[in-house]
Amino acid sequence: MKKWVVRIVILGVLTITLVFFLNYLVVSQASDKIYTEASETPAKKIGLLLGTSKFVGGGSINLFYKYRVQAAVALYNAGKINYILISGDNSREGYDEPTSMKEDLVAAGVPENAIYLDYAGFRTLDSIVRCKEIFGETDITIISQQFHNERAIYLAESNGMKAIGYNATDISGRYGLKTHLREYLARTKMFLDILIDKKPKFLGKPVDIG
Repeated sequence: MKKWVVRIVILGVLTITLVFFLNYLVVSQASDKIYTEASETPAKKIGLLLGTSKFVGGGSINLFYKYRVQAAVALYNAGKINYILISGDNSREGYDEPTSMKEDLVAAGVPENAIYLDYAGFRTLDSIVRCKEIFGETDITIISQQFHNERAIYLAESNGMKAIGYNATDISGRYGLKTHLREYLARTKMFLDILIDKKPKFLGKPVDIG
């Protein structure tokens, strides 16, 4: 019994060590490619805005969503991107992340003809790979919170793309704790996806932006 306890403890320690090591790889690779000021962000043709739900439980606005939209507007108004590609989930009736974000971007003054939609961005991996394979873009600015940008940049570079990240305002405290904890698991799964060469759920016909 003691031997099994020792083995379980060792396995647990090794697992935790691996998770933190993989997290370190993601953070270190993106450290010089993320920006928090629009004026300091290099100009790119495309800003890839990563989708999320507009509302959380109880019907209140999802602050991750709100701040990502604000970040995209700021970057566009600063002349740092020419087009915004919104990639999100539209997998079920009545749930449409890209259209919700587009409506809010247009309401904030972004021209409709500067916005393109990817309805099959079910996961970050799908959004990144489809940006390359469907929309033909390989040099992009990713727009999301920093923790998400770091993982997306790693994915992009693993798929032969160049990417930087523009950080939307993050959420601290209890509101964002669950998301930040889940990110450790997401990063671990990302490495498995890279290892097995995981593909997006859908590809499709090419779309030219601009």
